[in-house]
Amino acid sequence: MNPIKNKKDLVATIDDIRNFSYSYLEKYSPSKQQLRIYLFKKLIKINQRKSSKKEIFNLIDSVITSLVDQKLLSDRYYSDAKSKAFLKRGYSLNKIRYNLIKKGIDEKYIKDSISKIKENESDPDFFSAIKICKRRRIGPCREESNRTLFYKKDISILARSGFSYEISKKVLSIPKEEFKKFCMMIWDTTILFYYFLTNNNLISFLEPFLYKEKIKHQL
Repeated sequence: MNPIKNKKDLVATIDDIRNFSYSYLEKYSPSKQQLRIYLFKKLIKINQRKSSKKEIFNLIDSVITSLVDQKLLSDRYYSDAKSKAFLKRGYSLNKIRYNLIKKGIDEKYIKDSISKIKENESDPDFFSAIKICKRRRIGPCREESNRTLFYKKDISILARSGFSYEISKKVLSIPKEEFKKFCMMIWDTTILFYYFLTNNNLISFLEPFLYKEKIKHQL
């Protein structure tokens, strides 16, 4: 591949990178590494014989730097947002860390995101393990007569999901009725989080209920 010698071609290529970036950012909230790989693939398709891979990456990196400066792209925000999303899916803290590393997120942002989870969530790994048991129908979700039979298999599933032996053992020993209560706690928290997120604040979440009470008093 030959370097881009024509100034017009260089400007056009940079414009292409910017346009691809804006279009991608409108649809997704990627990490810098994800955006970098996406842009490289797009550029290779339309720029196959005009420039070297190294030059393409240099141009991409310059655009990404400008996006970071404009606060349109942030690995810190990505780390926080993804770690919360992963937690909602029932990921262990170890699995969250591993997935963020794979996304190319800096270790300092990962540590900060994990710390925030620990500060804001009560026993996050325990409740994530509860979610895994419910989703995979293992442990307390099994018939009582089968729990001992499948114990080793179930503890292996939790171990592969990144949970410690202590957490796995604790969750698998929960009585069925107590497990149902924990599931209800998670469900109630999820509903509250959803409304809080979509309505931005608790007042908006409570408004429909307050309005109904107001109507009742007027009747």
